[in-house]
Amino acid sequence: MKEKFIKSTIILMVGGLLTKLLGIIIKIVMSRLIGTEGLGLYMLILPTFSLFIGLAQFGFPVAVSKLVAEDDKNNKNLLFSLLPVSFIINIILIGIIIFITPILSEQLLHDARTFYPLLAIALVIPLTSISSIARSYFFGRSEMLPHVISNLLEDIVRLLIMIIGIPLIIKKGIEVAVTFIVLSNIVSEFTSILVLFFFLPKSFHIYKSDLYPNKSYIKSSLKISFPTTISRLIGSVGYFLEPIILSGVLLYVGYSNKFVVYEYGVLNGYVIPLVLLPSFFTLAISQALLPIISKSYYHKNYSYTKKKIRQAIFFSMLIGIPVTIMFEICPEVFLKLIYNTTEGVNYLKVLAPICLFQYIQSPLAASLDAMGKSSDNMLACLYGTIARTALLFLLSLFKIGLWGLIISTSINIFIVTFYSLKKVRKNLTDNY
Repeated sequence: MKEKFIKSTIILMVGGLLTKLLGIIIKIVMSRLIGTEGLGLYMLILPTFSLFIGLAQFGFPVAVSKLVAEDDKNNKNLLFSLLPVSFIINIILIGIIIFITPILSEQLLHDARTFYPLLAIALVIPLTSISSIARSYFFGRSEMLPHVISNLLEDIVRLLIMIIGIPLIIKKGIEVAVTFIVLSNIVSEFTSILVLFFFLPKSFHIYKSDLYPNKSYIKSSLKISFPTTISRLIGSVGYFLEPIILSGVLLYVGYSNKFVVYEYGVLNGYVIPLVLLPSFFTLAISQALLPIISKSYYHKNYSYTKKKIRQAIFFSMLIGIPVTIMFEICPEVFLKLIYNTTEGVNYLKVLAPICLFQYIQSPLAASLDAMGKSSDNMLACLYGTIARTALLFLLSLFKIGLWGLIISTSINIFIVTFYSLKKVRKNLTDNY
């Protein structure tokens, strides 16, 4: 089990590094092809995109990974039991998107140009749901290579589509280009699904009995996925409300729409992705950790569980601290090198040390999910989001620009991290 954990972690770290580099290249290409204004427009609809992706997945990836890792179920029947449920959820969400898009674009985001990009989300989420469930099957088996290869090819396809398509589409307007970027996910997600299909083991034969939904499997999955979904929904709702509250309050106190869109694009398009750069390491550690903890905790091997969680936190900090120091010493170098800009230097210097606590959130959340304590993740997210949203509204009234968002985000990080750490220690102490 130890060798599998190390091997899985290394594969995910290498894959995460390559995926992160591709993600940065995609962001660079996007920002240079559609400009800061276009990037700001994309960032306005991104919270809504994230919200509906989280809802469409309904926590099934975590549930499937955990149940497959426990290795006491018919995994094929588990997958085919969840796919019809996922399909129904996606149909409902598509209807909701179509209904709320006119209100959301004009009255909440205050920019009619977001209409078509928001509508395009409805076409993307079904394929995202299928690919996430397929990936979770391999995660549960601690087979990380299919996930890595599918992610890399997905990003390569998306990058090629943008390089070829955006210069042709941008002539029709920024909103059309942003819509095209959203729709590019259809082709990239389909590519990912095809790759995962080819990695299925030769023994993966589908029998007629596998196709019939198993109520027991659905119930077990929902018990895990429901609090996971609520947790992500809470976070996504907070993220969804962020540009609405920020733009509404800042416009009310006298800032121009151009200022809000530009500064929001700088913060979320340049600074946040850069400061969270080490997260591909911590995410890799968390993804490798979940099936290991699920199995050891399920078989009551609590001392091994505790050891692996400590290792995950240690390695996350070991990676995060040097990066934070470099961001503090020479933030301009990284912004100029990656994005060809020095905008957001002050934002980066403030957020870098705070995000050290963000880096250990993924291992803590994965540990709670693996121990069947997803409800603790839900409460951590709830408390953090309530504090963040309330503070964002209040601080924005003081006419401090985007600093209200930075302060409220920092408080959210502290609350979620320390609450999760407290619950992990409690769950291990009660059983150890």
